[in-house]
Amino acid sequence: MAGIVLVGAQWGDEGKGKITDLIADDFDYVVRFQGGNNAGHTVIHGGRTLKLHLIPSGIMYPHITPVIGNGCVIDPKVLLEEMDRLEEDGLTTHRLLISCNAHLIMPYHRDLDGASERRLGKLEIGTTRRGIGPAYMDKASRMGLRVQDLTDEHIFRKKLEAALHEKNDILGKVYGLPTYTVDQIAEEYLPYAERIKPHIAETSSVINRALEADQWVLFEGAQGTLLDLDHGTYPFVTSSSPVAGGACVGAGVGPRKIDRVLGIAKAYITRVGSGPFPTELDDEIGTHLIEVGHEYGTTTGRERRAGWYDAVIIKYAVEVNGLTDLIITKLDVLSELDTIKVCVAYEHEGHRYNSLPCHQTVFHHSKPIYEEVPGWREDITGCRTFEELPAAAREYISFIEDLAEVPVAMIAVGPSREQTIMRRWERRL
Repeated sequence: MAGIVLVGAQWGDEGKGKITDLIADDFDYVVRFQGGNNAGHTVIHGGRTLKLHLIPSGIMYPHITPVIGNGCVIDPKVLLEEMDRLEEDGLTTHRLLISCNAHLIMPYHRDLDGASERRLGKLEIGTTRRGIGPAYMDKASRMGLRVQDLTDEHIFRKKLEAALHEKNDILGKVYGLPTYTVDQIAEEYLPYAERIKPHIAETSSVINRALEADQWVLFEGAQGTLLDLDHGTYPFVTSSSPVAGGACVGAGVGPRKIDRVLGIAKAYITRVGSGPFPTELDDEIGTHLIEVGHEYGTTTGRERRAGWYDAVIIKYAVEVNGLTDLIITKLDVLSELDTIKVCVAYEHEGHRYNSLPCHQTVFHHSKPIYEEVPGWREDITGCRTFEELPAAAREYISFIEDLAEVPVAMIAVGPSREQTIMRRWERRL
């Protein structure tokens, strides 16, 4: 049995799509276990750049069964558009499985998401306004519609009528927005069932049977540890659980079936949207990281905020996820710098914090305590072994390992899958 979870160890955008694509060939299933089309994975495959939002990155391999798990929320229109784009690119989606229990993003979810952000003004969370949060809210309040409801018109209309009884009041009376009728939404959504129905399955059973048959399953999260609803920098978080434990809930497997947890982190750090960011750089180095690292959101195109590598956050991610390995991406982005800083602790009002502060106010106002290491000023994009890296680059990776107390299994030195140094990954025979 091989159940491996791949998570972001920072605020998301760490390069999970590339790494999933890199190792997916070794797997039989790739399972997306949380989130919706608020996430984006950019994969460079066969000279093509593919931007995925809902479908797992393993879709590029014809032998893999990609799975959208029960922990996801799905905008069916976006899903079908993404499937069409992949088919146009010559990639088949016929093996795609969609959990019957995944929840649907409805038109009013998108409206409410945008209206809520506008009302918050300067206090906005920084959501993608794709309706993700409101869809999860309805799931938690037991008012949601699920994928399986698309296949039963009577149930769909009955649940939709109950939901609209509340949503129309909020849309019209609170936000002054147009309201919906059952017929209006049913006319759009029910036809989606014809194309989605062949892909609907009780995916938890499928995944568990695969693991029991000693097949390899990769659980792929969206976002990152610091965006987790429980363990992230609340309230500037997503509405689900992208930590490793979320794979068990969002895919329907027990924790004993997880053998290894890989955490991905950039050689620096970025985040999108609002929220505290101790090592953020509002200077020429920050601009360098954004421009050289092409730090613009896959889903929204928003410019990401950038800063020095934060070892405190990574240590937290190691603990929360139970990481067995780290994967460092975009090491090449640091190649033009003379010196590199690493945050090893925080300072707030004379107190030193070696771990993430409990109180959000302390974290928000914390100042990073840095240790400085030499840069290497060499092009490393052609390196394929750890030994080929410049000495200073090797020392930087070793420093990261020592601080995290977890080995670095892979190092990405460029955007393509070939530009990855494999240190602790044995290909499946």
